[in-house]
Amino acid sequence: MPFEIKHIATNQILRNSNVSDHDFNSPSLIETTNRVALPFADAVLSHWHFDGIHMIHTNWHYKARSDMAFQSDLDIVQMHFNLRGKLLLNSDQHEQPLAFGHNQHNILYSNGNAGTITNEHLYASQFQIQFPRDSFLKLTENANDTLKRFSEKVISGKPVLISEQHLPIDLPMQQAIDAILNCKYQEGIKKMFLLSKAIEILVLQAEAFNCRPRKAVARTDHDKDCIQYAREYILQHIDNPPSLSELARVAGLNEYKLKRGFKEMFRTTVFGYLAEKRLELSRDHLSDPNKSVTEIANMLGYSSVQHFSAAFKKKFGYSPREERM
Repeated sequence: MPFEIKHIATNQILRNSNVSDHDFNSPSLIETTNRVALPFADAVLSHWHFDGIHMIHTNWHYKARSDMAFQSDLDIVQMHFNLRGKLLLNSDQHEQPLAFGHNQHNILYSNGNAGTITNEHLYASQFQIQFPRDSFLKLTENANDTLKRFSEKVISGKPVLISEQHLPIDLPMQQAIDAILNCKYQEGIKKMFLLSKAIEILVLQAEAFNCRPRKAVARTDHDKDCIQYAREYILQHIDNPPSLSELARVAGLNEYKLKRGFKEMFRTTVFGYLAEKRLELSRDHLSDPNKSVTEIANMLGYSSVQHFSAAFKKKFGYSPREERM
């Protein structure tokens, strides 16, 4: 059986798939979304198959801490993004458990696998992109040094991670994932779009692992949690963002560690992140015809509608009003 996952306490099978490595190579896009209500959790499970790629997005709301057992016969490379919650993976292929914290990613390879998955938080969300081994190796023939070393280990057939250290999901990765999850295209053009985003995300991951700092500023879990909190605080106060000193005080860090640690984890500055998220949210608001451009500028904390329009045009190449045309 290529893949099966079940809830250990109830022995209930959550997914039982007969998709083999070769079935990934569907010439057309196959996509499914299922909402499931179970005694121990509610979930939304989405899958996309096309051209040797399998994308998976899961959103879980557990009623209690839950343990799952999984078994797979697939020979795959998996790009894993833990978007929310804490995930603990005990695998036959790895001597030590793999613990993914909130907003972390890695790339893994295995040829068949079995073990248990524990979601330690009640809310959990993951996004994965899977390639059959041969497809991945062909795609990454002339990649950077880190990806070349990883591919050499994949060729040997041994289970491997691209790095023992998971990295934070930075803003460009999050934007690419969001673009996939919110894609409005249909059929063939959607398949082209998803393929382009899968390659873009692989490039972003490869560069993140290739360029990670030798000596991290945010070294401890406490430092990383504080910087994650700072990012969430920015999003919650996007209409009236704090100064850097205020944000450092709220997060419980000094300004130096906040500035350097934020750039290290998210590959952008605090205020670069704020500017990008404002513009990203503005496009969502502009799709609502009941909101004026002035109202949107005020909602997102711009000093004036002129400032908002100038920033929008610089980013996207056209004005907010042209976005609505």
